[in-house]
Amino acid sequence: MWPYVTPGIPDDLFERLPGIPLSKREVRLLLISLLRLKPDSVLWDIGAGTGTIPVETGLLCPKGRIIAVERDEEVASLIRRNCDRFGVRNVEVVEGSAPECLKDLPIPPHRVCIEGGYPIKDILKVVWQYLEPQGRVVATAANLESLYAVSEGFAELQARNIEVVQSAVNRLETRGTHQIFAAVNPIFILSGEKLD
Repeated sequence: MWPYVTPGIPDDLFERLPGIPLSKREVRLLLISLLRLKPDSVLWDIGAGTGTIPVETGLLCPKGRIIAVERDEEVASLIRRNCDRFGVRNVEVVEGSAPECLKDLPIPPHRVCIEGGYPIKDILKVVWQYLEPQGRVVATAANLESLYAVSEGFAELQARNIEVVQSAVNRLETRGTHQIFAAVNPIFILSGEKLD
């Protein structure tokens, strides 16, 4: 399905379900770059949705271990199908609601991606307890409330090396007989490190 070592699998190669979010390719590239993965990283992806991040990071970190957390059984099955579709074998899908299910995850993370779940600030605080020293958290915020909650959470946790990026991506699309640039929904991506 994707014979390249380069991340950025086109969105239409993933199996999807109506109403289930998918991290758009361009946003996914930003997320992955901010995770700063190593070949053997342990990554928790909370609110894994369609499974685009687990698939991409599973391919990038062949010696790593990716734990995809998703509360909905049907969506968890979708993640498994997408992993199978791309031949990814180092992803474990855990069905459960964060932050309650995090205590049951099999291994502490080096990296965490928080793409969904509420209350996001509570998830961030619980994740921080399990995060290895020098670990990184990358979180997305699609609205002002989430942006504020993650920013406030990072401040309370004394996260270091905080970065905030807002994506502004346009894609060429054909509409009728014309080609236009259509905006991909803007999103904030916040990242921070645990130094102790």
